[in-house]
Amino acid sequence: MAKYGGFRGGGGGNMNNLLKQVQKAQKEMETKQKELEVKEYEATSGGNAVKAVVNGKRQLLSVSLDESVVDPEDIEMLQDLIVVAVNSALNQAEEDSSKLMSDLTGGMDLQGMF
Repeated sequence: MAKYGGFRGGGGGNMNNLLKQVQKAQKEMETKQKELEVKEYEATSGGNAVKAVVNGKRQLLSVSLDESVVDPEDIEMLQDLIVVAVNSALNQAEEDSSKLMSDLTGGMDLQGMF
């Protein structure tokens, strides 16, 4: 091995290629994450009586209520419907983000590397 000054095959070129691939993947991931941040996710509950819209940053953008669910005698039901709609929209955003990461990493667990 010493005769060749290290590993055979001149690993330096392979390392440069690997680094270029990692940099390319990182740039692609950053681009996709920015796209996800502005993407909007909408979910409803109560037969479309409550609609929640969130973005990819997991921020609630809006809540729309049908007048039929606004009953001063049953505020708890309305609160429950809002929670269901918001959580459903947030779950959509999380699933989209997870799918993107899985697609970019080929299913490898690279959590914390980027």
